[in-house]
Amino acid sequence: MEKFAQIDYIIFLVYFVVVAGYGYWIYRKKSNVSASSKDYFLAEGSLTWWAIGASLIASNISAEQFIGMSGNGFTVGIAVAAYEWIAALALIIVAVWFIPVYLKNKIFTMPQFLNNRYNETTSLIMAVFWLFLYIFVNLTSILFLGALAINNLAGGGSFHAIVLALSVFAIIITLGGMRVIGFTDVIQVLVLIIGGVATTYVALTLVSEHFGLGKDVLAGFSQLMKDSPEHFKMIIEKPTASSSQEEINKYLMLPGLGMYLAGIWIVNLNYWGCNQYITQRALGADLKTARTGILFAGFLKLFMPVIVMLPGIAAYVLYKNGALQQEMAPGGHFNPDNAYSAILGFLPDGMKGLSLAALTAAIVASLAGKANSIATIFTMDIYKKYIKKDASERNLVNVGKTTVIVAIAASILFTWDDMLGIGGEGGFTFIQKYTGFISPGVLAMFLLGMFWKRTTGAAAIIGLIMGFALSVVFNNYAPAWFGNDTLLYTAYPNGRGGYEIPFQICMGLSFFFTVIAMIAVSLAGPKINPKAFVLDTKMFKVEPSVMVMIVLTLLLVSALYVRFW
Repeated sequence: MEKFAQIDYIIFLVYFVVVAGYGYWIYRKKSNVSASSKDYFLAEGSLTWWAIGASLIASNISAEQFIGMSGNGFTVGIAVAAYEWIAALALIIVAVWFIPVYLKNKIFTMPQFLNNRYNETTSLIMAVFWLFLYIFVNLTSILFLGALAINNLAGGGSFHAIVLALSVFAIIITLGGMRVIGFTDVIQVLVLIIGGVATTYVALTLVSEHFGLGKDVLAGFSQLMKDSPEHFKMIIEKPTASSSQEEINKYLMLPGLGMYLAGIWIVNLNYWGCNQYITQRALGADLKTARTGILFAGFLKLFMPVIVMLPGIAAYVLYKNGALQQEMAPGGHFNPDNAYSAILGFLPDGMKGLSLAALTAAIVASLAGKANSIATIFTMDIYKKYIKKDASERNLVNVGKTTVIVAIAASILFTWDDMLGIGGEGGFTFIQKYTGFISPGVLAMFLLGMFWKRTTGAAAIIGLIMGFALSVVFNNYAPAWFGNDTLLYTAYPNGRGGYEIPFQICMGLSFFFTVIAMIAVSLAGPKINPKAFVLDTKMFKVEPSVMVMIVLTLLLVSALYVRFW
């Protein structure tokens, strides 16, 4: 790839100055406000609905989406958009039913929820688990993938310098607290969307030109659908005896209708509703603002496949028809994870700088959001509870800032020589591997804890352990132990000499049996657990403006599925 032109450097510099300058202005504007822990960690009462929505998206979209989802677009096509479009529906559930419970009970952190509803043991176990997960899996993988993507875009040779630069930029943003993160994320998401749309525009134009249709974006999109109609079907058909390994692999990744009854809901409800990293943005707002912000994020999610998936499909069609041959791996195959960078290589001067800014915005926003969540959990759920119970508000804020620096320093250490092997395993796979096993148990704990007053602390611990254990069994051992075709599942050859149950089906089965176990344990306890939350049906009523957003989202999702079923 050619090096950046002067205009690219100028565009990137303008982006950096605008984000850093705006963040500093926000910080100074509120510097006269008392430095309370709630203000620092939650920006209590400060974030507007559009800032909450933009921050949710900026924190969610990072290098693993640009690279991983583009790669999945190359491999399976539009079916991977289910992650984004079902997320929009999951956000409706979170906005209407989850957030009122959190706000009414003044929940500050997710471990606090578990402590208030269950017991201190469950809270401490999950606080420690989330800290390790956020630092050694999420923060490290975001930094590694981000630096790798930018390094590839820049032409290589500066990976370690990029790691340090991204880390310093993220620290600058994070030390200003959630208010600075929230409002700078508005700029970050604008840059992310503009840069992403520009890349998609170039991708579709390349397709149009390759087929002799001129520089016509709509013609390019029509050609994609005409050339590879199988890449524009949301539901992947169940394999048969005559299916190729390639077709089976697609089904293992996205198991047709089955995933809509199982894993995709667990992934999304756990991520958007039980995740400190995400919920933190809304916990400092009033109910209407929080709901509107969350639904605004859901609305934006509907358009994310355009910028993170469509370039991958374009790369597939171009490669299939003789282009992008220079991107082939040594073995003569195209690595799907290179789909996005392959398209970026064709960007003209100026647009490369914009794409660099978009990637940086996605990475820095995710790093800052994750680091702030790490600081919040450590400070409020470990330091204040177990180390210094009488800590002052200023002390808590300072501990939070120190935690940010330590967490990012740790991620630099593990990223430097890829100590965790993220590069060999693939960043998207790496994250899914270490978070997916715990999701069924966590979601079961939260759902039953919120909406069934009989759920006990013992049931929560059983659910946590059983959810993890069942995930391991179904993913790694069930086919060998129980056979490849049972009433519960069908396992398919994975091309590596073994058989696998689709991962999302495994999650659904784990969740189902975990919920049954938790209910059985809870039935042995009191009819109403003393720590159960008091729910009022008025909590779940929505205002007309919120209902309009919900209906609009439902109509758009329905239209997309009708069109691409």
